[in-house]
Amino acid sequence: MKYTQQYDLSLIGGVSLVEEDGRILALDLIRKDGGVKSGPLAADAAREETPLLREARRQLEAYLEGRLRDFDLPLAPRGTPFQLKVWRALTRIPYGETRSYKQIAEAVDCPRGCRAVGMANNRNPISIVIPCHRVIGADGALVGYGGGLPVKECLLRLEGSL
Repeated sequence: MKYTQQYDLSLIGGVSLVEEDGRILALDLIRKDGGVKSGPLAADAAREETPLLREARRQLEAYLEGRLRDFDLPLAPRGTPFQLKVWRALTRIPYGETRSYKQIAEAVDCPRGCRAVGMANNRNPISIVIPCHRVIGADGALVGYGGGLPVKECLLRLEGSL
């Protein structure tokens, strides 16, 4: 059974969380224009707050208040083998640090795959927890974030990497 819940988190706005079988499937940022990065997972889910969704919200709030650096949640992102490899690499970027798309491509043994890494990053279903916001352009530019560049900038400032 899938469950979903939406929360308003003061620093970044709304988020939608989706759980299935005791694991987080998605964390979608709800943009100010009402758009959701990837809402289909929540479409057939029961609107109910479970203990796991409550814990995910608690950890997100602690992170946004600067009291949590590492999330401890059971995750089940769905993607291709390459996407899963990229997302695992993202989880190894330490709090307060950034990596370029090229560095992530090299980390997943695909040194010429910067664009493929960018596409995998864009499809990250559990943003913030799988920290795609920590990936920046080779020149240090803040590029490509599904929740919008102001949210990416906010998260990087929170972590002290800007």
